[in-house]
Amino acid sequence: MRQTSHQSQMSREWNYHPDLPLANASIFQWPPRPAFLLHWLLRNWLMLSERVLMVIAAIGLWAFAYPALQTAENFAWGWVAQVWAVNMVMMVAVAGGLHWYLYMRKGQGKQLKFDHRNPAKNNRLWKFSNQVHDNMFWTLTSGVAQLTAFQVVTMWMMANGYAPTISFADHPVWFVLAMVLLPIWSAFHFYWIHRLLHVPFFYQRFHALHHRNINIGPWSGVSMHPLEHLLYLSSLAIHWIVPTHPILLYFHIIYQGPGAAMSHAGYEDLLIRDKRRLALGTFYHQLHHRYYECNYGNQEMPWDRWFGTFHDGTDEGTKETKERRRKMYQT
Repeated sequence: MRQTSHQSQMSREWNYHPDLPLANASIFQWPPRPAFLLHWLLRNWLMLSERVLMVIAAIGLWAFAYPALQTAENFAWGWVAQVWAVNMVMMVAVAGGLHWYLYMRKGQGKQLKFDHRNPAKNNRLWKFSNQVHDNMFWTLTSGVAQLTAFQVVTMWMMANGYAPTISFADHPVWFVLAMVLLPIWSAFHFYWIHRLLHVPFFYQRFHALHHRNINIGPWSGVSMHPLEHLLYLSSLAIHWIVPTHPILLYFHIIYQGPGAAMSHAGYEDLLIRDKRRLALGTFYHQLHHRYYECNYGNQEMPWDRWFGTFHDGTDEGTKETKERRRKMYQT
């Protein structure tokens, strides 16, 4: 792990930002860059990254927390409530734990925090006049409920043979490959759903709720309108078609749910003893929350660059984004 500088990149707009303009971090580049791909694979899957931690958590939940798949052959309140309770505890532990450490305990101060500001209070824009309480409401009601609903339906389909399943023993290569591909699928799905939600009709009625979070925090990740939850979590329907395993489903559940709390933490990395130990948010997505009509996807997918919606963090990028937004809403 490399030593981090003490707020080396600051500006009037930002408390911290990485080096600008943002480099092309997409794994889909032409011509291919084998060294870059190898480094991406090493950083994400061959060391203790956030994705590897999610896999470990998925295995633990499969073995000790979620009901056995055969239990899901018939719908019953007992096992459904168990899934909901596990998801609730997991969301509170991740989002609540990050919020406590970063914003209440101030465990690393404002080192690597993108926005200067703290979460909003005493503002009627939010339910309970409090940004964090508003975000918790939407996350812990519709968010956890719909995450659980997708999981319960998928488990029932797997248990009854309506969704194809595999075992690690019979298909170890596909099991590992599917694990690597799931975040890429999620990013692909997220971009197109996100573009749809930024059509003014949908944005004003649904997506604007999430975008009240200009200064994001861990509870902001899954704070969405119920319709947006439905669209966002429909990424999980891939398990209805493509052969997978319950562990892969649970990894995907963690990635879509608590993983969003991590990526919206408002900090680039978690510091332990002044070293970057765990990747959290990206400046790429932070720019989207600040300027709206840019960076709809994430850094691993090339869509924003291909379709002219990439904001590289520079002043010129901001001017282009504001002009695109003006034309969009005039139309």
